[in-house]
Amino acid sequence: MSQPILQFGTSRFLQAHVDLFVSEAMTRGAALGGITVVQTTSSQSSQKRIAALAEGGRYPVRVRGMRHGVLVDEMLSGNAVRAAWHAESHWAQVRDAVAEHVEVIVSNTGDRGFRLDDRDTATLVNHPERVPQSFPAKLLVLLHARWERNPDAPLSLFPCELVVNNGDTLRELVVTLATNWRMPELFITYLRTHCIWANSLVDRIVSQAIEPVGAVAEPYALWAIEQQPGLVLPCTHENIVLTDDLQHFERLKLFLLNLGHSYLAQRWLEDRRPVDETVCQAINDPILRASLETVWAEDVLPTFAVLGQREQALAYLVELRERLLNPFLEHRIADIAQNHTEKLQRRFLPLVQLADKLGVKPGPLRIRAMLERVACRLP
Repeated sequence: MSQPILQFGTSRFLQAHVDLFVSEAMTRGAALGGITVVQTTSSQSSQKRIAALAEGGRYPVRVRGMRHGVLVDEMLSGNAVRAAWHAESHWAQVRDAVAEHVEVIVSNTGDRGFRLDDRDTATLVNHPERVPQSFPAKLLVLLHARWERNPDAPLSLFPCELVVNNGDTLRELVVTLATNWRMPELFITYLRTHCIWANSLVDRIVSQAIEPVGAVAEPYALWAIEQQPGLVLPCTHENIVLTDDLQHFERLKLFLLNLGHSYLAQRWLEDRRPVDETVCQAINDPILRASLETVWAEDVLPTFAVLGQREQALAYLVELRERLLNPFLEHRIADIAQNHTEKLQRRFLPLVQLADKLGVKPGPLRIRAMLERVACRLP
């Protein structure tokens, strides 16, 4: 039986976020239906996840931490994934599902998921059996098959990659690729105007995998989605927020949580702190905690004040401190420090640029100095 939701990616994050939301909504009759997951990499761990998910049944999600001062420790289960495919071996099934049945496409393809691949060329359109290399090219070929076979059916796409305006960004990548491949103008119009590309923000710390499939996550969870006409949600859920001001949610997460994580990672690298140090351990170091609080107070909050959003930022910080002090999550700073320079560009530079644009004085001096120490490009 074909499922109405197709998901690219099988990460522990998706298992404890989108997939769990849909699972919980299904019990209330508030979801479109089940999920088919598609794995696009060939790592050993991902192959084990696909094999376990393909067997069907439930997988565990352990939620542990504090929420509004109350201890949470519960074992939930996800059961929305009804089929699990690998792109290389199930490409015909993926293509047929998108062409005929899918109503929603979700993706979380990692830091490099939006990168194009020179091996993908226009010849793929005439060779539907060949699997494109990059995710944007895969999506383009699949959407072309849908346009040919089921052009009037509604389709909403929800990229969950941590990219600002991720829906708009992915749409333009796919449209540009279609243009470069000299695909029909009517199809390009279909991509732009018929397909609904949702900008959204996902926020949940999922610190551990449960083998072969499952995850350990914090109680806090958010999926903020920008409203637009024609948008079809995979489900309704208390942690899904439809908003006309997605940028507000993005700035809170980027300038407070993500910036805070990368600040800790930079200090971990500079100070040669313990290899296996976790976020909770770092935050419980009085000196390091004080330095992070100073960064939030003096480098970040003045920009929110100029935006007229200081109180909202302070409220977010109250909950964020509780999240970072979660003793149950083994959130290793070594994991946060992966692709560190790229993350600093994405997390620190926007604050510096916005503060300069707004004329915030003296501006984020510590963040600017940290960028200079790692030789990141400054405005």
